[in-house]
Amino acid sequence: MSFLDVMSCGFGAIVLLYIMMIHVQAPALKNINRDQLSEIRKLDFEVDQGQQNLTQLSAQLDATNRRLDEATKRRLAILAQLSDRREQASTLDAVTLAQREDLAKLKADVEARQEDVKRLEAKAAASEGTKARSFVGEGDRQYLTGLKIGGAHILLALDTSASMLDDTIVNVVRRKNMDDQTKKDSPKWRRAVRTAEWLAAQFPLDSQFQIYGFAESTQPMVPGSEGRWIDVSNAKDLERAVAGIKAVVPNGGTSLVNLATAAAALSPPPENIYLITDGLPTIGKVAAKGTTVSGKQRLTLFREAMAAFPKHVPINVIMLPLEGDPLASSSFWELAESTTGAYLVPSKDWP
Repeated sequence: MSFLDVMSCGFGAIVLLYIMMIHVQAPALKNINRDQLSEIRKLDFEVDQGQQNLTQLSAQLDATNRRLDEATKRRLAILAQLSDRREQASTLDAVTLAQREDLAKLKADVEARQEDVKRLEAKAAASEGTKARSFVGEGDRQYLTGLKIGGAHILLALDTSASMLDDTIVNVVRRKNMDDQTKKDSPKWRRAVRTAEWLAAQFPLDSQFQIYGFAESTQPMVPGSEGRWIDVSNAKDLERAVAGIKAVVPNGGTSLVNLATAAAALSPPPENIYLITDGLPTIGKVAAKGTTVSGKQRLTLFREAMAAFPKHVPINVIMLPLEGDPLASSSFWELAESTTGAYLVPSKDWP
């Protein structure tokens, strides 16, 4: 029992000592816990603030990334536009350079043309009043004929056959029985004479000419000048030739081969031949015994004459068509085309 008492007393002393220690340490623990709790609350506040700041920063980062993506897209678009603009600028530079070159060429061409005009004006002024002859038509008309009157040696050939009296066969037959002055006054023949006179007025002053009239035979309009050239600068001979044309009375058939033979006899050969006619030939070198000739025969006579003309000489044809000769126009057009000459069917008021 005593042992139990001793043990109980010891155990009680220990409990008492423990209680006393708890009583002493409780305020200190309370102070420690209060500081820790304050620190924890402070940390919790900071965590909350940090969480909020992190959320804001995440939102700002997302917005920044979106702006960066948009800026990248705009940058790529701007780079593409810049590349297009550069290509356009390069193209415009090339076009501008080409335009400048074209403009320079045009300016040079204009200056050259102006120089040509000045030179021609000076030449015209220098030659004013020195032309071999002049031709004044009715009114103030000018025609684009395609005829280039040029060459050092020019042959003018005028059809003087009876068919030149009129455009229709009936009137040709009727006029053949009239007096010479009435024949010369027929409208078609007067047109032919004016045409020949106009061509003669265009001869260059430094060239030589010959004017032949051809019907059944070929005769020079300046008597005694067959087979030779006449200087255009010799105004008297030129006037004699024109006067010879005006004195002709149309008569007889048409021999184109005799004209071709006379043209080939000229030395040097002509550089241009101007042929005024109204249809295919009706006879060859000599008149046939028959009174009529078919279209096929006339075409054969035409081809025979073409073979007799001097080679490589432009033949310019002025056609005054006669009815009833449908192959004439195409044949003479082919002749002019094959010899690089001109073919003209003038209006009735030309020249």
